[in-house]
Amino acid sequence: MLLLISVAYADTEYYRHVLFDNSLESDAYYYSQGKSSSPSTLELDRGKLPVSREIFFTPPNALRLKWRSVPGGGWEAGIRVVDFRNREFRFCEDVLYFWCYSKEGIAGQDLRSIRILDANRNFSTPVDLGRFVKEIPAEKWIRVSIPLAVFKSGSIHPFEPDRMVQMILRQNVADGTEHTLLIDEITIDDGATAAGAASETSALLAPNNVSTRGYERHVDLRWDAISSPDLKRYVIYRSLQDGDFKQAGIQTPGINRFTDYLGKPGLIARYKVAASDRQYRLSTFSNEASATTKSMSDEELLTMLQEACFRYYWEGAHPQAGMTLESIPGDDRIVALGASGFGILAIIVGVDYGFITREQGLQRLTKIVTFLEKAPRYHGAWSHFMDGDTGSPCPCLACSIMAVILSKPLS
Repeated sequence: MLLLISVAYADTEYYRHVLFDNSLESDAYYYSQGKSSSPSTLELDRGKLPVSREIFFTPPNALRLKWRSVPGGGWEAGIRVVDFRNREFRFCEDVLYFWCYSKEGIAGQDLRSIRILDANRNFSTPVDLGRFVKEIPAEKWIRVSIPLAVFKSGSIHPFEPDRMVQMILRQNVADGTEHTLLIDEITIDDGATAAGAASETSALLAPNNVSTRGYERHVDLRWDAISSPDLKRYVIYRSLQDGDFKQAGIQTPGINRFTDYLGKPGLIARYKVAASDRQYRLSTFSNEASATTKSMSDEELLTMLQEACFRYYWEGAHPQAGMTLESIPGDDRIVALGASGFGILAIIVGVDYGFITREQGLQRLTKIVTFLEKAPRYHGAWSHFMDGDTGSPCPCLACSIMAVILSKPLS
């Protein structure tokens, strides 16, 4: 819930490139599955791939693939695209990238094969990873790049690699040895990123005006958003109880807030934030900001919850329409009439509690009313879903039923 209520305007472009960046669950990745047949083995947690919280490429975790390939057996592990509401399964570029790490090192011939599935459940033929990776050196992250054109159809129907929904790793060479491979940052990007970076420092500006606010078990961070096409993510660093700064998490480009769950009162944390580009190069650091978690009264906890709910509607609104987005993350065009009704009530509460000023609330309500005045109506009724840029209706079941009732078809 804390992740949902601390979002701002979603960034659809980010999810047109990212298959996996982090697991929300700290023990196993929800959008994964695996199976094995004896005598081969594959480590699973309730049928899903485990998560590494100690070693990762981007914080706070990575996927852990631990297997033993034995003649006569087999195993298979799938990593799926996050399937949020209204997501279009369409990747924009032509190269599959992911970062790999092994504590002991793995030779290229001992790596497994890979295939991909598209949105229509068509699949590619297996591709031997050894073709693209000579070795995974010990204790070093390396980036694997595989052109999507390499994946040929293994289905009777046309295969569409740009509509990839799952990456499947499976047993290849049965060497009988146990291997552990960490995988992080699975993305689809253009081939130019394979060239790497000329320097370790990004040309991005550092985030400004980082501020913090401590609650009973978590800390909220905020900073000024960076407007740059090169921005890929924000990286949050934390120093706990005056210890060394360590990476605590990342945030997508469209959101300039972060909730850090510490778990108990009485903890002192300092934070700083850096911007990261497509080559994972970091900007200089922001200013430092600190906060302390503290015990809170029932009234303070209720106010915290009310403000968090208010922020969902206030910060999760369409920038032109002022209306509430149907889902975050989701399709950034679609605003929902019902959710916007809750949003209007939240604005009134926000003004009453001082979360925003009366003038700010009035400006947002004026934006909403101005948008609705221009949006098409059918016998006086607006569509359930609308395009926040144009006001035109977005087809849905509720709108179709309304059209039948009103005997006026919707476009």
